[in-house]
Parts: sequence; structure tokens; C-alpha cells
Amino acid sequence: MKLYGAIASPYVARVVMYAKIKGIDLPLMEAPGGIKSPEYLKLNPIGKMPTLDLNGQGLGESTIICDYLEDAYPQKSGLPTQPLERARSRLIARIMDLYIVQHVSPLFRQMNPAKRDQAVVEAAAKEITKAYGYAEHAMGSGPFCVGNTPTLGDCALSTGTMMMKKILGAGNFGITDPTDSGRLATWWKAMEKHPDCGPILQAYGTAFDGFMKAMAARQ
Repeated sequence: MKLYGAIASPYVARVVMYAKIKGIDLPLMEAPGGIKSPEYLKLNPIGKMPTLDLNGQGLGESTIICDYLEDAYPQKSGLPTQPLERARSRLIARIMDLYIVQHVSPLFRQMNPAKRDQAVVEAAAKEITKAYGYAEHAMGSGPFCVGNTPTLGDCALSTGTMMMKKILGAGNFGITDPTDSGRLATWWKAMEKHPDCGPILQAYGTAFDGFMKAMAARQ
């Protein structure tokens, strides 16, 4: 079993972190020939990363991969014990995918102040604040999303949050980071300090910095 993808992707980083908190040895490798190569598309015809390679059987989509890891390796769960808390953790991951990323990603195309559409920036700022409010509302007792240890929701929210922080910092948009105060700030500090999650967040952040520089050089 191995994972194909690049740590510069928040979705790849999510799976890497989830495997880590579950104690699973999951090697991360570059996609054979690239994600649009015939070899890779045989495993994952969607042509995106990550893909979990299970002895030649490919499984795509980060949340589904995490679900597989949870089912296949139940010895150490990556979800809380109680059903409601498990649902809260999954909900936070869902909020990241449906309500946060879709408003952070457009800012990546607004990096150049000379070409910036301020209306897009202002709309994104409003929606990002709202969406992080949804995540905060779903959180239970801390310091992590739903308890004393990181779970699926933490893996999804933290990698997406690192992407947001990098984009906000590089773009200098004047958008307030929702994780700078309150419950979300407590959560973020706990993630940064966690012995398993913190190093993965830093590795992802460094890789994403490199990705942004490479994209800027193409413009």
C-alpha cells in the first residue's frame, strides 16, 4: 500500500496526517508519470491526487481514502468514540471541503494587486469568515476539534487552514484570519504543537510556499 501525490496538496497532506495519527506506515510517492499519465489514470481515471495504491487497485479522493484507512486499520481510530462526536469530526471535514476551500481558492488568482478584482476579494473574505464560523460551531470540547486528540476533522481543517494562511499572507489582502482569535486560535495552536500533526503542517506549508513561487514565476 502506498499513496501517490505531492505534499504540496492539502488533500494529500490530509491523508498523510490521518495515517500518522492512526499509526499507519503509508509511503508517499510521486505519481508514476504524472497525474495525467496513462499509468496513473489506470489507477484513478479522475486524474487528481491523492490516489491510494492497493496492490494495483487505485482509490481516489482524500476523504474516501481516510474512510478506507479507518475501516482497514481499526486498531487505532482516527475518529472519536461517541457517535455524535464522530459525526462532528466528519462534519468539520465536510465544511472544509464544501464551504471553505471554494472561497479560499479564488484568492490564489487575485495575488497581483494590479490585476486584482476587489469584489472577488471582499466576497471571499465574507464567506471565509462565515464558513469558519460553521466549523467553530461544530467543534466540541477542545483543544482539538472534538476532544483531547486530533481526528479526521482536525486533519482536514488544519491542512486547508494552512493553505488559507499562506494565501492570505502572500496576497496581503487585508482579510482577517479567523483562526487568530477565540476557540479557533486555541485549536490552531494545539495543532501546531502536536508531535504528529505539527511537523506535517510545517512540511505542507513549506511545500505550498514552493508551489506558489513556481506559479508566480509562470505569470
